[in-house]
Amino acid sequence: MKPAPFTYHRARDLAGAAGLLAELAAAGGEPKVVAGGQSLVAMMNFRLARPGHLVDISRLDGLRGLRTDAEGALHIGALTTHHEVETAPDALLGPGFTVLRTAMRWVGHLPIRTRGTVGGSMAHADATAEWCLLAVLLDAVLVAHGPAGERRIGARDFFLGYYTTALEEDEVLTEVVFPSPAPYAALTEFAQRHGDFATVAAAVDVDLAADGRTVCGGRVALGGVAALPVRVPEAEAVLAQGGRAGPALYKAVAAAAALAIDPPGDASGSAEYRRGLTRTLVARACEEAVSQ
Repeated sequence: MKPAPFTYHRARDLAGAAGLLAELAAAGGEPKVVAGGQSLVAMMNFRLARPGHLVDISRLDGLRGLRTDAEGALHIGALTTHHEVETAPDALLGPGFTVLRTAMRWVGHLPIRTRGTVGGSMAHADATAEWCLLAVLLDAVLVAHGPAGERRIGARDFFLGYYTTALEEDEVLTEVVFPSPAPYAALTEFAQRHGDFATVAAAVDVDLAADGRTVCGGRVALGGVAALPVRVPEAEAVLAQGGRAGPALYKAVAAAAALAIDPPGDASGSAEYRRGLTRTLVARACEEAVSQ
């Protein structure tokens, strides 16, 4: 399979990339940014995507790496690979962000994780992608750079629908900021085969009292049940009511999540099948989050 014809450009710096994107967009060139290319290039080969121009930002090394700031927020450069997060030392992630490391086991296979990037996954905006789900769960802030300067976009405003985001054509995603540690968070999913796109994915961030066993709140997010990753207020309301951590509470949270969604049915499973997966996966994510 071959992509439709396109013109390739290699960016030398961030300002140049944004300027070129603006110029190409103004001329109707339908430009796309490419970094690892693990999602976009595959879609181009199937001719599901037909950009007129590709702007390669893979050599902008300033967009790589992980760091924490004085307030405890974690900053991940857009060109950081999944594998770099997967193998990041505790000095960078610490106990507050281990969910990001453990979630990487669900991202494709090792060759994909060594090339695919955090920013590329979020800009691609697959509704089942692990990074998109984590961003929505943990209220991440996505930072974009364009000709007008820097723009910060909350995750729940960033994802708009199937493969659609709030990024403008002349903007480059530069980093993702996770504002607060989430020491009791977990992500799990189900796919027909390991490495396939998830049929349903569930992520939970539980708030625990000082005794480590009493739940006093939390967040629940799902992928694969709508056109974009979604938070589930009904399930979060059950967590907010609190109670002793354990199977009974997890089951109640999971039941609330399954009742709240209206998932699609397709070749991967019916709507009722996805509700059943949601019940199982949310309960499992709650158990994994609390048992860390």
